[in-house]
Amino acid sequence: LVPIVLATTVAITTDHQAMTSARLNDPSLNSLASTASNGLLGGFVAAPVIIYGLGHIHHDDHATETGILAGEAMVDSLIVGEVLKVATLRERPTVDGAEGKFFQTSAGFNSSFPSEHSVVAWSSATVIASEYPGILTQITAYGLATGVSLTRVLARQHFPSDVVVGSAVGWLIGRYVFHKHHHDD
Repeated sequence: LVPIVLATTVAITTDHQAMTSARLNDPSLNSLASTASNGLLGGFVAAPVIIYGLGHIHHDDHATETGILAGEAMVDSLIVGEVLKVATLRERPTVDGAEGKFFQTSAGFNSSFPSEHSVVAWSSATVIASEYPGILTQITAYGLATGVSLTRVLARQHFPSDVVVGSAVGWLIGRYVFHKHHHDD
């Protein structure tokens, strides 16, 4: 957890500077990145359903288990993400000159911290990469999850620290669900 805390601290101290960069204030880039992050997240939501369905059709208990565990991890991550959002009440980068103030009641359920896209993507990716630990699966799952996180920043929907914490929380939840419920064959 120490590296996560250090990375979060560094990210929070540079959030304002990163989000006010002229490079990130491009509406075309922001829109494209938002579309990409939503599409990638859709893939992470669909993957467990598809894996489960294929497992069920082919009587593959491993695939069926993967689909169930990834789905559980995503539901768990949504709950944890919402609790953290309500607890932190952080303004989005598009509010108040990207100051990113915490504990602002105006943020409400639209709080920026942590990135729920990142939490969900990383929880799903972690279960899939844990169930199928081949290098190609890990590169694909974690690479696409990283894509979700980066595009949330490029879309100006989240600060870098929001996605660092969201990614870490999602990874931790995915690992917890995998280790708690995984059945060795």
